Amino acid sequence: MADKTLIDLSWDDFDEARDPRPTSNQFDAVVERAVSRRGFLGGALAFGSAATVFGAGLMSSTTAARAEGAGFAFKPIDIATDHAIHVPEGYAHKVLVRWGDALWSEADGAYDPETGVSVEMSDKVFGENTDGMELFEVDGKQLIAVNSEYVNPKINLPAASEGVPQTADEVRLLKNLQGVTVMEIAEGENGFEVVKDSPYNRRITHETVMELQGPLAGHALVQTNADPEGRTVKGTMNNCGSGKTLWDTYLTCEENFNGYFGATGEMPEGEGYKRYGIGGEGRYAYEKFDTRYDISAEPNEPHRHGFVTEIDPANPGSTPIKRTALGRFKHENAEMVQASDGRIVVYMGDDERGEYLYRFVSNGVWEEGTNGGDLLNDGTLYVAKFSDDQTGEWLPLTPATTGMELAEILAFTRMAASAVGGTTMDRPEWVAANPTKVEAYVALTNNKNRGVKPNAGGDDTSVNAVNPRETNKFGQIARWTPNGGNHAADGFAWDLYVMAGNPTIYDNAYAGSDNVNAGNMFNSPDGMAFSSDGMLWIQTDGDYKNEGDFVGMGNNQMLVGNTDTGEIARFMTVPNGAEVTGLCWSADRKVAFVGVQHPGGQWPDNAGKPRSSIVAVWREDGAVIG
Repeated sequence: MADKTLIDLSWDDFDEARDPRPTSNQFDAVVERAVSRRGFLGGALAFGSAATVFGAGLMSSTTAARAEGAGFAFKPIDIATDHAIHVPEGYAHKVLVRWGDALWSEADGAYDPETGVSVEMSDKVFGENTDGMELFEVDGKQLIAVNSEYVNPKINLPAASEGVPQTADEVRLLKNLQGVTVMEIAEGENGFEVVKDSPYNRRITHETVMELQGPLAGHALVQTNADPEGRTVKGTMNNCGSGKTLWDTYLTCEENFNGYFGATGEMPEGEGYKRYGIGGEGRYAYEKFDTRYDISAEPNEPHRHGFVTEIDPANPGSTPIKRTALGRFKHENAEMVQASDGRIVVYMGDDERGEYLYRFVSNGVWEEGTNGGDLLNDGTLYVAKFSDDQTGEWLPLTPATTGMELAEILAFTRMAASAVGGTTMDRPEWVAANPTKVEAYVALTNNKNRGVKPNAGGDDTSVNAVNPRETNKFGQIARWTPNGGNHAADGFAWDLYVMAGNPTIYDNAYAGSDNVNAGNMFNSPDGMAFSSDGMLWIQTDGDYKNEGDFVGMGNNQMLVGNTDTGEIARFMTVPNGAEVTGLCWSADRKVAFVGVQHPGGQWPDNAGKPRSSIVAVWREDGAVIG
């Protein structure tokens, strides 16, 4: 039987178990040094002179009236610690869809409050643990494509299993409840609802057949016994953040794929397994019931996952495509923009402590009205390097710069980034590009290992300018402006838009930047998206115990930031235990769809099991909010 403790670990702690911190280190000295300073970078941070170092993002924000004056169309709300959704006065909300809700009529009643969903109906209902999502308009209809990142086995499996699959059918259940859902929604008398039996409705799971495209497709590194040509792969897994192409297709991003693989026999050799946290027992015991996940039998199967996968929501019969040219790592999201010279640029973060921020630039130019999918097969991958003087550069990952073959660069992108000396980051999560000016933002959610130990590749993770706090428990958001207003330029200027923290208990760097105060405190910024007016919506996935370092922060939340003044205001709080995941807007921008993942208690039904859900939020006066 698999080690039952694995399923109780967060994904971050699961990775730590694969690469534990050294038992002997200077951790205590690191903490003492960190909290004894008045900040980093010469003690300037958030104390006056830092404004010249970190830019306008450090202007202070104080009262609710000040927030409304900054362009926020709502009165900021207080923290919450209960099992409910809270939004500002004048706004309303309702659940759009829950884990286990039927997408087709045959699955009506498939969800049982006590037992969950049966194996037979598990690919006909909305999946568990919603994450990134995007809305599409197709022939006058509105479709949402949304990820189901992972499952909670103790919720889904029979009590007798104790959260560990005991049969192939139980593994199939878990496979089916993850992946991607495409569903039509429509507005009626009761607001937006899912259109059951829509021809656009689709479930994409760990068993869905996909195509590998790009330079890695067909290479020996991705050939398996089941697919000796290395071009057809089953499943997209641990789908975290998302993206939307300029030609209206969906980009789903494979993040913690490593946890699905285990070895029932001898581990294959190769440095790449350790760097990606692959080995030992899998999180869900897939390897005991499906040879595909047993790396002692199929050592190349993990090399076929960890990509950005493109899905066409408008064509339910289309085959999803894994775009290998965008690199293999723990993708958070994929933010696509068009450079001033017409090329396609995709920004991506690798969500692990001490890993990197990437950019892909196509060789070809996109023309409006065309399908640009092939552009994602031909281009150059770059890693970001941030300098202390607030400039940065994108370092190309090529055979000439890395000493690796192109296929190796794409299969082992982390090792390529290490080879050229990219800047190790505090878990780069979502990247968001401002629609009103040429700039982009990345959420650096936290990093307890900053200054404590290197990353899994042995790269230095000492404090640096863009990650300026040791044992960073609060996180920060960095932003950059490409040189010449061109997202394809190799250079950029950067600053920190905000450093999360707790000014009620700290008077040093851990208090956060000047735009953090007792009324808008938060930790662990994760998801981000821009509304059409250039406001930055920030979602958190952090500590919700409301005690110790996090006292006064309450449950996870969604905030709105003014990127001109730096002011930030709290818009929404989610049930205790949950994180806020994914955000998109209706076609008329009057309704926001927000993901609520792994809630505690019995939300939203107040009976049976907790159910991850998508919530619709709107202004009661019917005005635009997005």
